[in-house]
Amino acid sequence: MVVNGKSYRTVWMEGSSVLMIEQNLLPFRFSVFEAKDYRQTCLVIKTMITRGAGAIGAAAGFAMAQAFLEAGRHAKPEEFVLNAKTEIEATRPTARNLFYAVERVYAAGKESAAKAVEEAQALADKDAADSQAIGEFGNELIASGCRIQTHCNAGWLAFVDYGTALSPVYKAHESGKGIFVYVDETRPRSQGARLTAWELNNAGVPHVIVPDTAGAWLMSQGKTDMMIVGADRIAANGDTANKIGTFEKAIVAKTFGIPFYVAAPTSTFDPACKTGADIVIEERSDEEVLYQTGPDEYGNLVRVRVASPGSHALNPAFDVTPADYITGIITEKGIIRPEKNEITKLIAR
Repeated sequence: MVVNGKSYRTVWMEGSSVLMIEQNLLPFRFSVFEAKDYRQTCLVIKTMITRGAGAIGAAAGFAMAQAFLEAGRHAKPEEFVLNAKTEIEATRPTARNLFYAVERVYAAGKESAAKAVEEAQALADKDAADSQAIGEFGNELIASGCRIQTHCNAGWLAFVDYGTALSPVYKAHESGKGIFVYVDETRPRSQGARLTAWELNNAGVPHVIVPDTAGAWLMSQGKTDMMIVGADRIAANGDTANKIGTFEKAIVAKTFGIPFYVAAPTSTFDPACKTGADIVIEERSDEEVLYQTGPDEYGNLVRVRVASPGSHALNPAFDVTPADYITGIITEKGIIRPEKNEITKLIAR
């Protein structure tokens, strides 16, 4: 994506450093963060400086490559790398792309650190290419004047480039289809209101931010023609984990006969995970629910409590949408029905 006249990827590697867009500062401030070693990159993933399935995967792959580059300075390099692998995999438990990237880079790094870096870069390049292909296939589903609802952020910021759920949106906009996007705010971290809206505004795509609780009303009033969301892990039977609140939207979409699509590359599929019941759901700090961050009158970012003092919060980061609620999954290889045999055939292509 182009920001302030310059083309950026969401996350990339220069030398032994991993650089990424600092998403916690958006949309109020655009900044690039540099992680100089694998432990800093782990912290980046944990604290959501970079977030989104593909971006997490790319960052984790680069972190694994950093570990191989650092290993030569340690007395027991193999032990160091294995410990690093465990640390990287522990940063975010739900996103399949993270484990996929770490496994690939770890295998390549057994040959040499240079091979680890090469594999991490190849995975990042493939993530961008897959996202672009998802945009091409997804655009075929979008009619002129289509009103699309989104949840969370599965755009450029969530992947290395282009995104998944937003990639068809960008392609449809570029095709002159006159689309309009309803952007779910996506509490508690407001990735829709902060990130998706910022991306769409930056790309000139007509849109409006809506409260998470407005989705059912929009659909009941015939104001939504289709919904596209991303995914963090897809089980072998098509059950899909995505940002908390996705399942609610899928239920409402099915009630009103509105197509509900998931957009994800095949690296998000987990053949070893039989159903959604096997997906580990990350629970994050209750502070994400109790506090919000934004600029004060002087432009300084400040954190304020927005909930009852003394109360605590439960904060599951994801939920699982059963395959029966999903109209189709848009992948870099085409669009499939979320049924086990189709997923097995897709991964085998």
